[in-house]
Amino acid sequence: MEARGQRIFKISTHVFEQFEDLVPNDLLERVGEVVLARESAQSTRELSVVIADDDTVRKLNKYHRGLDETTDVLSFAFDHEGEYYGEDEPSSEYSRDIEFVMPPGEAEGLGEVIISYPQAERQAQAAGHSVVRELAHLLAHGILHLLGYDHLEDKDEAVMQAKEADVPAQVLNEDE
Repeated sequence: MEARGQRIFKISTHVFEQFEDLVPNDLLERVGEVVLARESAQSTRELSVVIADDDTVRKLNKYHRGLDETTDVLSFAFDHEGEYYGEDEPSSEYSRDIEFVMPPGEAEGLGEVIISYPQAERQAQAAGHSVVRELAHLLAHGILHLLGYDHLEDKDEAVMQAKEADVPAQVLNEDE
């Protein structure tokens, strides 16, 4: 995304090797740019996106959220911690008291979104649409979490659903 000749969103992507041929090269960047532009990001932001397997996402979900189950998308924000649902204390030690200083000229990190490709595939099949459409939806959802939105309350869920609803259609071609 460009703003007065300066790119304001840096989106880095990593797709696990077994899914590389299944994810259109620029889809993840297009979704990131649309969502971040809609949310009127005022400063340069960096976003990392990973398309992973079920096992990786399940392990991260267990370690960081206390839930030993497969999920579709995880969001790890650099400036706020998400909910922990486990019975024990969380393994990670996030602290608002620790300030991370970025090197000069580096973008401020928004966070990382990690999507399970196999779970996206299952959800797409159940919904009757393409996996690419599901990936676009999940990434939009994950970015909104990074920006501080949640869906714990019905009214908050409605806000998130409205913000993410048309993102897939906006970024996809008719044949995807």
